[in-house]
Amino acid sequence: MADTLKLVKKISRLANGKKNLRLMEVCGTHTVAIFRSGIRQILPENVELVSGPGCPVCVTNDDYIDKAIAYAQQKNFIVATFGDMLKVPGSRSNLATISAQGADVRIVYSPLDCIALAKENLRKRIIFLAVGFETTAPTQAATVLAARAQGIKNLFMLSAQKLVPPALKMLLDDAAVKVDGFLLPGHVAVVIGANAFNFLAEEFKIPGAIAGFEADEILTALASLLEQIDGGRAEISNDYRAVVKAEGNIAAQKILAQVYEVADVQWRGMGKIPASGLKMRDEFADFDIERVEPIEIESPIKKTVCRCGEVLRGIINPTACPLFGKACKPLHAIGPCMVSVEGVCAAWFKYGGANFKF
Repeated sequence: MADTLKLVKKISRLANGKKNLRLMEVCGTHTVAIFRSGIRQILPENVELVSGPGCPVCVTNDDYIDKAIAYAQQKNFIVATFGDMLKVPGSRSNLATISAQGADVRIVYSPLDCIALAKENLRKRIIFLAVGFETTAPTQAATVLAARAQGIKNLFMLSAQKLVPPALKMLLDDAAVKVDGFLLPGHVAVVIGANAFNFLAEEFKIPGAIAGFEADEILTALASLLEQIDGGRAEISNDYRAVVKAEGNIAAQKILAQVYEVADVQWRGMGKIPASGLKMRDEFADFDIERVEPIEIESPIKKTVCRCGEVLRGIINPTACPLFGKACKPLHAIGPCMVSVEGVCAAWFKYGGANFKF
């Protein structure tokens, strides 16, 4: 508690007399941790935390969900997924609904669980919904390597992994996005390394601080950001040194590069971002369900006043969306930001963000 009070006083001192500052926490886990620990309420009035596109479920495009649904509705297919994907809206439905209608959709806790699932269901094709950032992608790549080593022929990936640095570049190139510093995701940095974020300071002159997920770790990183702003500096501060190295996890990077290559991909609410995702290399095409058995879908353009895209870019807070807390609630989510437990709107709703004034 003493350290927490010192950090709060330090942040207040550094913020004193400054213009209004907007600091973006990129990671959905940070968003939840910040709300849960009450950090927003104890920050100075001129320091605002805004949330970025750090929830992989939230940035998964409609057409990906539509493809997953289409595969699940085929005979002799099993779709395996993390639980927070079940209610993500596609163009017409979601996985939870079609599961209730008879489609075989299974919740798994690791992509490696799909190896046993494939062995137990040799006459069926198992598709894992490979959604996530750099944090989970190496395990998905390792699953493919393990399946090949064991001669498994009925396990496939429907890939939609995203890469964080290109999304941050896109945000900073967007004139509507106003950010004075980034609270950077510690778990992503474990894999790709602190140096992967140097472009923020070198190219855009924006400070960044890599943070852990406990309250004191987040406050330490926020203090680092304010120290840089106070000193007129732009650097990448590694405030999660216990687990984050400058070069990252080389072994994880090698596994990832062995199976996947960088691709231009769509982000929900942000459009197509160059070199911001992963696709399977040709050498592993036999594990890519879209190449083994392509499926045609027609995704109609949904007309909605949901402003999730602006929320994901930190342009507005969730309460500015006319659906928030009214038509759109966790039990009846219209936008993906309300679906996932790490979604910005879900966090604001759960922890009372609608009542906070900034």
